[in-house]
Amino acid sequence: MLADASNFVQPVDNTFIFIVVVCVFFLLLITTIMITFVIKYNSKKNKKAKNIEGSIPLEITWTVIPTLLVLVMFYFGWTGYRQMTDVPKNAIVINVYAQMWSWSYKYPDGFQTDTLFCPLNKPLKVLLYSKDVDHSFFVPAFRIKKDVIPGRVNTAWFLPTRVGSYDVFCAEYCGLRHSYMYSTVVVLPEEQYNNWLAKKKQNINQVTNTSSINKKNL
Repeated sequence: MLADASNFVQPVDNTFIFIVVVCVFFLLLITTIMITFVIKYNSKKNKKAKNIEGSIPLEITWTVIPTLLVLVMFYFGWTGYRQMTDVPKNAIVINVYAQMWSWSYKYPDGFQTDTLFCPLNKPLKVLLYSKDVDHSFFVPAFRIKKDVIPGRVNTAWFLPTRVGSYDVFCAEYCGLRHSYMYSTVVVLPEEQYNNWLAKKKQNINQVTNTSSINKKNL
């Protein structure tokens, strides 16, 4: 599995593992039964299979078991989806802009970056905007993926649980340079994030003051 870097890792991975285990189990079971019947009823052994007109227990078995398994899969998927849509009220809100072929991130203080910086163990809500065509915001290490649609604002959120740098991809083919649409999420300790944020604000103030002085001189 990939890095355990957000609050969604365990729910998504548990659902994935459960589905894989069920699929592998039935693959082995059906393959084993098939091979057994091929060997048992080989024409060289002169054995003839008997036709069964109907078996109520068998019909109930292969109807009930798959139904229960699908319902369990649905339960895991639905609970995980509900968690992903339940955005905490104290989440930091960042606007994410997708365009051919780059990502940009606008923070509450007005500045933009091409890398998404966020503090450790703090919920972060991203508002997803497309400037041109369909894109998809995908962070594998966080187990989140959300479509970015022109004329529509989609929302996603996550709680980073490990310091580090994580890949951001576009999971929707968006043109000839789709593979170039790559970015990074950098998770920093809260104090380090606050220092980074303060420096960004200071730089903005300096640029604003310089612009004001130049206008006055003109």
